Amino acid sequence: MNRADTTERVPVHTDADGVIRISGTRVTLDTLVAAFDAGATAEEMVQQYPSVALADAYSVIAYYLRHQSEIREYITRRQHQAAGVREENERRFDPSGVRDRLLARRR
Repeated sequence: MNRADTTERVPVHTDADGVIRISGTRVTLDTLVAAFDAGATAEEMVQQYPSVALADAYSVIAYYLRHQSEIREYITRRQHQAAGVREENERRFDPSGVRDRLLARRR
């Protein structure tokens, strides 16, 4: 019996903005991890995100399970960055009264 090569690369890449995405898609690692943490199976993930191959979803889940602390740190950093961007945008563009202004334009 021949021994199969069991070394496979995780199908992810880091884009120019430092976001980890599933290779060949725009789906982020954060998205699949959140789905998995919410109880989604790999099959449910690929139904929700058809650009992700089933084998890739399983590979990403396995990678996440093996490297939870590092991935949690990455996700926490991303959440802090997102909060900073949100705060900056709210300072630059006051969100109060947006609905009223949009409704006024409609009339």
